[in-house]
Amino acid sequence: MSEAVKNDPILRVEHLCMYFGKGENVKKAVDDVSFDIYKGEVFGLVGESGCGKTTTGRTMIRLYDATSGNVYFKDKRIVAGTLSYKKEIKELKAKIAGKKPDGTALETKLSQEEITKANERIAELKEEIKKAKHDHKDAAKHGNVTQIQMIYQDPVASLDPRMTVKEIIAEGLRIQGVKDNEYIDQKVYEMLRTVGLVEEHATRYPHEFSGGQRQRIGIARSIIMNPEVIIADEPISALDVSIRAQVINLLNELRETMGLTILFIAHDLSVVKYFSDRIGVMYFGNMVEMATSDELFAHPLHPYTRSLLSAIPLPDPESEKDRIRIRYNPLTDHEYSTETPQFREIVPGHFVRCTTKEFEKYQAEYNK
Repeated sequence: MSEAVKNDPILRVEHLCMYFGKGENVKKAVDDVSFDIYKGEVFGLVGESGCGKTTTGRTMIRLYDATSGNVYFKDKRIVAGTLSYKKEIKELKAKIAGKKPDGTALETKLSQEEITKANERIAELKEEIKKAKHDHKDAAKHGNVTQIQMIYQDPVASLDPRMTVKEIIAEGLRIQGVKDNEYIDQKVYEMLRTVGLVEEHATRYPHEFSGGQRQRIGIARSIIMNPEVIIADEPISALDVSIRAQVINLLNELRETMGLTILFIAHDLSVVKYFSDRIGVMYFGNMVEMATSDELFAHPLHPYTRSLLSAIPLPDPESEKDRIRIRYNPLTDHEYSTETPQFREIVPGHFVRCTTKEFEKYQAEYNK
């Protein structure tokens, strides 16, 4: 990837949070995640099941309403989390009324000066919510969101069994108001040929296809909108090994011919290394390490990244027999009681979530 490309981020994710549930039952699926994706690159997002990879992608494309944080597409804000603002407003109003968030009375009521400051903060938060709502509507109005399309993990569940292939692929065009049936038919046939299918497939239903063919239909549905960014949510995990290579090669071809930028979500690190320019590693909703593909595999620093890499199976029985898995235990591998970890740049382009002590340790290890 050239320096010119690297200097032009097409997607910026800033302090994105996505929480589910309320009160003590809140689940932090994505917690303060930030990264850039540059035009023309493939950014791999990896981690074990449940780490927040898919939730990050779905929040970026607005299938979920972000709790807080922002996502910018070509410097236009398309996601603005407001739930954290609303929660803070509710807490401030409760304090002004002399109550805690749970409804019980405060031990010491706020002074008049504190009440004034609280009301000023509420006004600021309401203004932020107003701006966020404006940006949300503006992004939809100018079609910015349609420039980001998604390929889903399950090629069976993501296709409506009652719709023909032509109806599935053409749905995006019809939603956008295209009514010329001849134009729609031509575009559908063109997309089918592009993904390695034939025109005769257009009249069939999803159950008549294999898993690999269904995934190709899902890809055709996403690229018919001529997007600039594709979020590929584990597009090969449900496929046979031989078919996986075909789908990856297809995505590579589309990347070259259509100039696509791809967020590739997966847990197969060997595939991610082959396909991605840069890789971000997630654990329990946090981004713990980020670097170029070659750099991450050559110099893994975070204990969780090392654990993931040690689990990659090797096609050699002798090597597999002697391979030692690295176990990751966050309770023993880190000391977070005195300092909250931050995302820090160890060397140019290589970031790790760590404390100051860990930062110095990683730098020393890297420079050995």
